[in-house]
Amino acid sequence: MSNIRLFFSSALSSSMMNKLDKSQSHYLIKVMRIKKDATFSLFNKSGEWEVKVLDITKNIVRFKTIKQLRSKENVKELWLAFSPIKSNYQNFMVQKATELGVSKFLPIIFERSIVRKINTERLKKIVIEACEQSNRINIPSIDQAQNLSSFLNSNTMNLIFADLNSKNKKIDKTDLKDKPICIIIGPEGDFSEKERGEILSFDGVQPLKINENILRSETAVISAISIINYVIN
Repeated sequence: MSNIRLFFSSALSSSMMNKLDKSQSHYLIKVMRIKKDATFSLFNKSGEWEVKVLDITKNIVRFKTIKQLRSKENVKELWLAFSPIKSNYQNFMVQKATELGVSKFLPIIFERSIVRKINTERLKKIVIEACEQSNRINIPSIDQAQNLSSFLNSNTMNLIFADLNSKNKKIDKTDLKDKPICIIIGPEGDFSEKERGEILSFDGVQPLKINENILRSETAVISAISIINYVIN
């Protein structure tokens, strides 16, 4: 079977027949040079399936499911709360965070956030492509941007606070409750003192100094996720 993996938003089941959309068909035909009877895989949150190309008509690929390769994943809930940054860096950050296992992205507009708008549709395309590349099944969700108070008041979670001012360099695994783990990364201008106070007063927060150096946002995200993955896995 080919190593081509594509996300398919509709339901997948045994021996079903369907067709790909224009964009995915173009990718398979023009980029991957796929032919009739070739196989590849489709996935969504229900699992992953091997499929066979039935025909290519008017540049649209029709397929039939052959067998299920993987069933639904048991996902560890790992969230990322972050300040929007410039699009190129943000796209890279979201791509790598998806590859590293983040299951939900929560953009937050902090007092010192420079970028205050986020292209959710563009980020959705990035997380889908990252899942296709990294062998993930579940597509991370992306919340609408919100302020810090709304984020803290509307979520139950273990909060890992990436705080340059903290002296703590380890996560206490015994303090992690049976609920999602969320890493919160501040804006380029750092958290305000008011915001630091709000975060530190949250029930279930652990401050963490991830490096002695001042890191760019995208670097801090990758570092923090890697630390958490090491702790929980």
